[in-house]
Amino acid sequence: MDLQRLTEQEVRTRHITPAILNAGWAATQIREDYAITKGRIIARGGSVKRDEESVKRADYILFYKPHIPLAVVEAKDNSHTVGDGMQQALDYAQRMNIPFVFTSNGEGFTFHDRNAGTEIVIALNDFPSPETLWNAYKAHLHIDEQQEQVVMQPYYTDREDKFPRYYQLNAINSTVDAIIREKNHVLLVMATGTGKTYTAFQIIWKLWKAGVKKRILFLADRNALIDQTYVNDFAPFKDKMTIIRNRKIDKSYEIYLALYQGLTGDGDKDVFKQFTPGFFDLIIVDECHRGSAKANSEWREVLDSTPLHKLA
Repeated sequence: MDLQRLTEQEVRTRHITPAILNAGWAATQIREDYAITKGRIIARGGSVKRDEESVKRADYILFYKPHIPLAVVEAKDNSHTVGDGMQQALDYAQRMNIPFVFTSNGEGFTFHDRNAGTEIVIALNDFPSPETLWNAYKAHLHIDEQQEQVVMQPYYTDREDKFPRYYQLNAINSTVDAIIREKNHVLLVMATGTGKTYTAFQIIWKLWKAGVKKRILFLADRNALIDQTYVNDFAPFKDKMTIIRNRKIDKSYEIYLALYQGLTGDGDKDVFKQFTPGFFDLIIVDECHRGSAKANSEWREVLDSTPLHKLA
């Protein structure tokens, strides 16, 4: 059939998807009609619904690993040029922190490398393989072999429908990248209701499973936060995790949850000093804009007691 008579979906099915598969991408690496945002929530009267027109959905997102998106591919029918849709695709790439962007009308691809700032037109059969794009990504960011092992460590998943949203994915990957580059202080800002504790768990999980952070302290300022974290988001740590309570310190665990007040409150000022400086490889500070942010806060001494990585 004449290419110009095909619909966009037919162009995708007959030309674009086969070109990606022929380049070595597995079907599991190709996510079509990928919902980046689900759309605004509209409340009217007693009903709530999503605004379908505000949904942002990419034609393709190509994942090197389930937690590493590498490329956006935007498709158009053949009434468009091969480069049409680039601005739309670049918007998706920026939101998801994806380095490589492609557009196609079925005749070929326009390939935009956001890292290099270059844009070229390539033939359908010249679509790059997963390894080609991954090696280009590593080279640009100067990821060495040891760092790659940490980056490649998968997220924890217990079911398919529980996977980080795009902004959580960005937060996890960016934070892990900063830590493996030996940045000792990282500030992670996320709005209320965006899953900060879940995001913190995935960061810890990757670093812990990769073996680069072996003993971690998670600090919060309310018992409810500690208890919820223990039984919900952090539950996969199982018997490797403990909550510090009643001045009792057991150094046989790897993941520690504690209240600031439980370490430095009245009558407890020496509790945290039972840990030697540097005992913890990583300290996570929940709600750090509260008392711990003050230079003269007594809670600040807990943070100052370790020279290693702190994530607030």
